Amino acid sequence: MLDQYRRNRDEFFRSSDHSPLDDVDRSRFLGLRYFPPNPDLVFTAALNPSDNEPVPVATSDGDERAYRRVGTIDLALADTTATLTLFDAGHHRYFLPFRDATSGRETYGAGRYLDVHPSPDNVLTIDFNLAYNPFCAYRSDYSCALPPVENWLTVSIEAGELEYIRGEETA
Repeated sequence: MLDQYRRNRDEFFRSSDHSPLDDVDRSRFLGLRYFPPNPDLVFTAALNPSDNEPVPVATSDGDERAYRRVGTIDLALADTTATLTLFDAGHHRYFLPFRDATSGRETYGAGRYLDVHPSPDNVLTIDFNLAYNPFCAYRSDYSCALPPVENWLTVSIEAGELEYIRGEETA
């Protein structure tokens, strides 16, 4: 499943009219770079529902967007328990923007995103192997939601997409 997800993502970047890459980058694009799959960074977590009130979230262009907070999850990461907030992203999924100790080093400095699928019993699968960069990591003319401070992790999440560096795509 993970390999197919990555192949589909590369194909989208390479050939879709909605790709965040410009024509020059797409013409030489060979594939995104990823951490090796890490099964230790796949979790099952209960959603602790919250108020569902709109929350202003800063964006990369200095603006704000309102997202509805749907709840929090608690994850055992390294030697700590982290509480992360999930937002309603519409389209039958939750939005989990986060930063971690790899941000600005191995991964995009502003943070990464995860899409989380709701479940009827509010038990969610959090698979950091599916973490991806927002479109503003590829072009500065995109406006991307920045992870709120409550989703800044002190530990490294060595899973998912690495920082995009032009000319250093994979084969």
